[in-house]
Amino acid sequence: MDISLFIDKVRLALLKRFGKKKKGGKSFAAWQSRGYQNAPEVSVIIESHNKSLQVMHVVEKLRQHPSIEIIVIDDGSDKEHTQRLAEGLTRGNEFLVRANDLYENVMYNKTIRFAQADIVALLQDDDDFNNLDWLTEAIALMRKHPKMVFLGGMDGFDVKFLDGDGKAHTKEENMTLPLEQIQRAVAGEILSGDGQFRFVPAVNRAPMFVNRPLFMQYIKNIPYDLAPFQYDDYEVCVRAWLEGLQVGSYDAHFHSLSAGGMRLWNNAFTQEQVRRNGPVIYEMYHDKIDSIRTLVKQSNNAL
Repeated sequence: MDISLFIDKVRLALLKRFGKKKKGGKSFAAWQSRGYQNAPEVSVIIESHNKSLQVMHVVEKLRQHPSIEIIVIDDGSDKEHTQRLAEGLTRGNEFLVRANDLYENVMYNKTIRFAQADIVALLQDDDDFNNLDWLTEAIALMRKHPKMVFLGGMDGFDVKFLDGDGKAHTKEENMTLPLEQIQRAVAGEILSGDGQFRFVPAVNRAPMFVNRPLFMQYIKNIPYDLAPFQYDDYEVCVRAWLEGLQVGSYDAHFHSLSAGGMRLWNNAFTQEQVRRNGPVIYEMYHDKIDSIRTLVKQSNNAL
């Protein structure tokens, strides 16, 4: 046994036998005072990388909601940011999940399962808002449309899954396209409008609301084949339509605190993922988008 481990073992044994009760130690009253809720109305998951100041700024606002769970993913941050989050997330419904550069795909997958509420909001570390109206509106929309598994608060996309010249190429051929062309092919075009709620083929993060029971039953996973990030949000949306579910978009009126921490220092990595995942998405869904558009139109006509 390592000598330091042995010394600590002896110390703890002596403390257990002779030590005094720690001041302010654990008790039922102390546990109860933290206000843990077993059935919060909404769980908010925030992905963070070296953005602890911005995240705690947002957490203070989220705490105004009377029935909320807050889960922060500290994904590969420097120690000072991990420490700040650990010291700041002190309430019963606040959790810190530490990861080592697993990025959005893997960690959103894991924390959606960790969350307690049926409605989950996925945020990123550059998101900010003035009040909680966006949250109240989103919860109402999720309840009004029980087949809606995803609700985006930014732009809705009419995903094209076509390359720039409109021809259907193989995955290998698409990988040789210019970067901008791949981005246009996958993201399609932003749907214009007045900011009112509507059904759309796809939305991106964030905020992105998830109906967790529908997600667990039908979607099951954000695709690990697209890990660690890029276009996996589009993939789950178009797959949702093919599963008989719906995807909606509304205006959450978010504004950005700064560039997102996960992408701030990873521009080259992002471009690599565009080239890697863009052709994969194209290969999976380019022949299904017309069917998806029909389902979206039918859903909007029924509003």
